[in-house]
Amino acid sequence: MLRLVSPQTAAVRAVKQALSVKMDKSFNTYCRLLSSKKFTVQDSLPHLPVPPLEQTLHKYYQSIQPLLDEEELEHTSKVISKFKAKQGPHLQKLLEERAKKKENWLSDWWKSQAYLNFRSSVVINSNPGLLLPRQNFEGLKEQLKFAAKFISAVIDYKIMLDEKKVPPEKSGMQPLCMSQHYNLLCTSRIPGIKCDTWQNFSEEKPSHIVVICNNHFYLLNVYGKKDRPLSIEQIYQQLKLIHSKSEEAAPPIGILTTENRNEWGKIYKKLMKDKVNRSSVELIQKSIFVLCLDQSVSSISDDNKTSVFAGQMLHGGGSHLNTGNRWFDKTLQVMIGSNGICGVNTEHTAAEGPPVIALIEHVLNYCYKNEERVLPAVGIQDPIKLKFNIGSKMLEAIENAKKNADSLIDDLDLTISQYKIFGKDFLKSMKLSPDAFIQVALQLAFYRLHQEPCATYESASLRRFKYGRTDTIRSCTVPSYLFTCAMDDSRVPALEKLQFLRQAVQTHKNISNDAISGQGIDRHLLGIKLTAIENGMDIPKLFMDTAYTKSMHHKLSTSQVSSKYESIMFYGPTAPDGYGVCYNPQSAKIGFAVSALNTSPETCSQKMTSAIHQSLSDMHKLTSEYQMAKL
Repeated sequence: MLRLVSPQTAAVRAVKQALSVKMDKSFNTYCRLLSSKKFTVQDSLPHLPVPPLEQTLHKYYQSIQPLLDEEELEHTSKVISKFKAKQGPHLQKLLEERAKKKENWLSDWWKSQAYLNFRSSVVINSNPGLLLPRQNFEGLKEQLKFAAKFISAVIDYKIMLDEKKVPPEKSGMQPLCMSQHYNLLCTSRIPGIKCDTWQNFSEEKPSHIVVICNNHFYLLNVYGKKDRPLSIEQIYQQLKLIHSKSEEAAPPIGILTTENRNEWGKIYKKLMKDKVNRSSVELIQKSIFVLCLDQSVSSISDDNKTSVFAGQMLHGGGSHLNTGNRWFDKTLQVMIGSNGICGVNTEHTAAEGPPVIALIEHVLNYCYKNEERVLPAVGIQDPIKLKFNIGSKMLEAIENAKKNADSLIDDLDLTISQYKIFGKDFLKSMKLSPDAFIQVALQLAFYRLHQEPCATYESASLRRFKYGRTDTIRSCTVPSYLFTCAMDDSRVPALEKLQFLRQAVQTHKNISNDAISGQGIDRHLLGIKLTAIENGMDIPKLFMDTAYTKSMHHKLSTSQVSSKYESIMFYGPTAPDGYGVCYNPQSAKIGFAVSALNTSPETCSQKMTSAIHQSLSDMHKLTSEYQMAKL
C-alpha cells in the first residue's frame, strides 16, 4: 500500500500521472506503475560490496589457524604476503570495476559455480528435502483430500506473489531481498551436456501443475474460466480421476533426472528430438509446481521411521518405491503419501531454505485453518496425460538410472532427531546467541568423535543485498578450538571452560554478522579467483595452497533453517568423509538432520547425532551450574 505522505513523494506523482492519461488506458497504466520495481523495497536495497582485500586476507589467515600445523601456517603466511604484494591488488581492482557495473557482482557467478556447472546428480548432493509434520490421515481418500488442500494453498500463495502481496521480510530492521520467493514457482532447471540452464516461465502465466502418480505424469489445470482457481473439492475430484487412471505403473521416466548431469544432458538431448516427448517435458518445466502422489512405505521400525520418511523427501526411497515418481529438475516438488507423510524437494538453483519455509508455512497455515477460500470455478478441464515415446534405448537408460540412483541412495546415512532438553528460549535467557551456541556444540561433537577440528561451512544469508544469496560462516575458529580442547580436560576449572565457551559463542556471532553484512571471506575469494579466470590470468597460488584446500574441504556442512512448525530440512554431506547438518531451533527443542555416507568408514550419522545431543547437554549443564552459582 502506498503512503501518500507529501505531494512530493514518488507515489503521489505516480498516481497523478496515472490519472492524467486517457480513461481507456488509465487503469492498466496505474496498475503497471504500482507494480513497477521503484515502488518495492527491492529498489532500495544496497548492492553487494567488495570487501577490502587486506581485511579478507587477514580474516582468512585467522580462519585457517586451527586447521594447520606450524610449518603449514608459516608457508601459508608467505603465500598470502606474496599475493597481497603482487596479483591481489590488480585482481581486487578488476573485481571492484565489475561490482560498479552489476547490481550484484556475485549472483550470476554463484548460480553457475554452485549449481548449473555442478555435474554430479542433484539428488542428495544438491537438492534439499523438507519433512513436514506428519498429518493425521490414512488411506487414499484422505491423501487426495489433503493433496487438494495443499494445491489450493500453493495457488493462494502464487496469487499473493502475482499481486505482490507477499509481505516483505526483514532481519531486525533490515529489509531483505524477496527475489528468491519469485523463483520458487513456474521455474525449472534444464539439463545440458556440459552445463545446465535455469528458466523462470512466470511471464508465460502457466495455469497448470503436474501430478505424478505411479510414474504417470498428468497436466492438471488449476484455473477455470476468467482465471478463477479451482476449489478444493474440484481439485480433489481431479486427483481422484488421475489416481483411477494410474493403477498400473508406467516406466519411471522421472528417474532419469537422478542421473549425473552430463549423462542426463545427453539423454535429454535424445529425448527432446521426439515432438511428443518435447511437448510433455516442456509442460513439466513450465508447470507451477509438481505434486507427487506416493506409495506408502511399510515395515519400518519406530526407532528410525522419521529418518526413513525424510529419505522419501530427499530421494524417493529407491527405484522400487518413489524415486521414479519424481522430476528432480523442478524447483518445487511436493510429496504426499497415503499414510500422512508429506514434504517437499527443491532444486537449489532458485533459492535457499528460508523462502521455501515461508511458502510452506503459508501452506500449512492455510491447510490447518480448514476453510474453503475459493468458490467453485467454471470451465474445468479434465486432466491430460502427458505421453512419452520410449524406445529400447530410452528403456535401457532408465534401467541404468535405476541402478545408479539405488547406489546413491544406499550410500546415504541419514538421521533425524529432536533434542528436547532445551531450545532457543533458554539460550536467549542466558544472553547467548542460539545459532552460535549450536555451532560451537557441533564443533565439540566433531572433536569428540574425531579428535581434531575441521573446516566448517555454515550458510550466511546475503539477502540484505539486492539479489543476495549466501556467504560462508567459517565456524571453526581459534576460540571454538580452545573450548573443544578444554571442555573434556579435567585440569581446566569449570569457570574457565565457561569463559572459553562464551568467547567462542561471541566470536561466532561476530563472524556471522560480518558474513551477512557482505564482509565475509569465501565469496570475496571466489570473486578474486573467477576474476583471474575471466581475464585470462593465471590462478593465484593462494588457491593452490594446502591451507585453501583444507579450508574448503567441509567435513561439517551446516545450515540453520528455522520454522515455527516441527519441520526439518536436510541434504547430503558435501565431503565424502564429512557430515551434512541442518537444524531448526524452536522455543523448547531443536530439530536436527545429520547425514553422512555409508562408504566412509570414518563417519556415522547416528554417532554424530548422539555426540551433538551430548555436547548440547554438557554445555547446558556448564552454563546452568554457573548461573545457579551466581544466584
